[in-house]
Amino acid sequence: MAGQINAFEIAQQQFDKVADQLGLDEQVRQILRWPAREFHMHIPVRMDDGKIRIFEAFRVQHNDARGPNKGGLRFHPAETIDTVRALAMWMTWKCAVADIPLGGGKGGVVVDPATLSVGEKERLCRAYMRTMWRNLGPRQDVPAPDVGSTPQMMGWMMDEYSRITGQYTPGVITGKPVGGGGSLGRTEATGFGVIYTVREAMKHLGLDPASCTAAIQGFGNVAQYASIGFNEILGGKVVCVSCWDREDKVSYTFSKPDGINPTFLKSITDQYGTINKEKARNAGYEIEDGGAWISKPVDVLIPAALEGQVNSETVKLIHPKVKILAEGANGPTTPEADSALNERGIFVIPDFLCNSGGVTVSYFEGVQNDMNFYWPREEVFEKLNTNMTTAFGAVLDMSLSQNVSMRDAAYMVAIHKVVKAMELRGWI
Repeated sequence: MAGQINAFEIAQQQFDKVADQLGLDEQVRQILRWPAREFHMHIPVRMDDGKIRIFEAFRVQHNDARGPNKGGLRFHPAETIDTVRALAMWMTWKCAVADIPLGGGKGGVVVDPATLSVGEKERLCRAYMRTMWRNLGPRQDVPAPDVGSTPQMMGWMMDEYSRITGQYTPGVITGKPVGGGGSLGRTEATGFGVIYTVREAMKHLGLDPASCTAAIQGFGNVAQYASIGFNEILGGKVVCVSCWDREDKVSYTFSKPDGINPTFLKSITDQYGTINKEKARNAGYEIEDGGAWISKPVDVLIPAALEGQVNSETVKLIHPKVKILAEGANGPTTPEADSALNERGIFVIPDFLCNSGGVTVSYFEGVQNDMNFYWPREEVFEKLNTNMTTAFGAVLDMSLSQNVSMRDAAYMVAIHKVVKAMELRGWI
C-alpha cells in the first residue's frame, strides 16, 4: 500500500526497540510480536450481473489481555495481511495508551468499494459477517469503519449478526449510524482527538495556537475534522490538504496561503475523500502535486492518509519552520524518517496516541450500547477531551522522565499496561 514499505516490519521494529529498552522477557516479547489469531478468507458474493465474485479478506486479533479485540475493517484494493497485522498490533498499543479496556484487532477486504454498487457492498458486508460471526461479538472482537468503509456498512453488518444470533446486538460493531446504535460525535472523534493532542503539544512547546499554521495530507474523515478542529478549536489556519483523485489515479494538494475553508472543501468531496477539482479551482484554490503538502512552511504537519508517507526521502522535504508532526494516520512515519525527525528536534505525536480519539469514542459507543442509554454530543466530546489530555500527559511525562522520544514513551506506557494485564490474568 505504500511502495515497498512493509507496515508489519515497521510495527515489529518499533516494538523491538522499546522491548530492548525495557529489558522485556524473551517469552513475553514473542507473545507480543505476533498476533494471537489470524483469519484468511475467500468470500463468494453474487454481483449485480448474476455472477459470483470471490473476495479475499482478513481479520487479525493481536492481543486481548486488556479486553475484547477492537479495530477497523478496511475496504481497499491494495490491502495485505501484513498491513492488517501491523494495524492490529498498533490497535493493542492504541487502546492501552488511551487507557480503555480493549485489545487490538483489524480487518480488511481486498476491494475498491467505489467499483461496487450499493447492493453489492451490502451483500459483501453481510457475507463477511456470516463468515466471521462466530469469532466476533461485544465480548470477543468488535470491528468498526476504516478506510473505504462507512457507518451504513457497519449497520448492515450489525444487522446480519443480530439476525444470525437471534437477538439485537448493537455492540458487535461500532461506528454505526446515529439512530442505529451509533454514538453522537463518532464521526468527528478521530480528527478532533488529533487536535486535542496538537493543542497539548503546543502548550508544552509554548506555541500560540491562533498564530500557527498546518498542512494536512489526506481529506478523508480524519483529515476533514482535523482541518475543522484546527480552525475552530485552536483558532489556527490550515493552508492545504491533499487527496487521492479516483479518476486521474494520482493525488493532488489543494492550497490557499490565507487558509482553506475545510467546510467548503468537505461540501465538494465525495464519500471516498476525492475533492472536485473544478469547483475548488473556481473557488480560488491552487491545485498542486500530491506531495506538495509536506514541504509547506507551516508549524504543524498532519499526515492523515496511509502508512509510510513520511519516509527517508520525503522527510528531507520538511520545511525548517515545522515544529510538530501529528500522526493522524496509522504508521505514516518509517523508522528512518523517525530518526531524522528526532535529530531535527521536531516534536512527533505518535499515531497510536494522536489518532486514538476514534477508538475512544468507539469504546464510548459500546458502553452506550450496553446501557441502552445514549449521551448528548457535548458529553461525548467532554469525555473524549479528558481522555486524550490525560493520555497525552502520561506519555509526555514518560518521555521527559526517561529522556526518550514521544513514540518510545507511548510504547513504554502501552507495553507496561498490556504486560501487567497478562500477568494479572496468569498468562505469563
